[in-house]
Amino acid sequence: MAAAKGACLNHISRETSDIKRLAKFYIETFGFEEVETPKFEFGVIWLKLGLSLYLHLIERDPITMLPEGPWSAKSAVAEPKYLPRGHHVCLYVPNFDTFVQSLKDKGIPVHETSQSDGKIKQAFFFDPDGNGLEVTTNAPAL
Repeated sequence: MAAAKGACLNHISRETSDIKRLAKFYIETFGFEEVETPKFEFGVIWLKLGLSLYLHLIERDPITMLPEGPWSAKSAVAEPKYLPRGHHVCLYVPNFDTFVQSLKDKGIPVHETSQSDGKIKQAFFFDPDGNGLEVTTNAPAL
């Protein structure tokens, strides 16, 4: 039996060297809204999408030198076509085709695919820091 009964996702965090740039991307691309953020000793912006998806953008710690994304990691993943087997966050978008076209209109490279039955479409791309993202037509079960 699981020790964490009733566990659910609280938030996703992304470390970045430019929290304002990354916040702008998520606000303009997905419609996140900025919400009240506690004071920390470093820059943080909290974003919210819908009722319960929280994204915490955290100013990169220059001491730890963690990779900012695939382009700064030792083994680069620079092509969206490799994301289906790589680290990414997936969001359902009901207006999939229009959304994917808006990414392309912004010059964002996108890798599109679908499940073998053709019913579920997927598109993979990167945010400005190189974090992997997926959008899908597969709505989560409620």
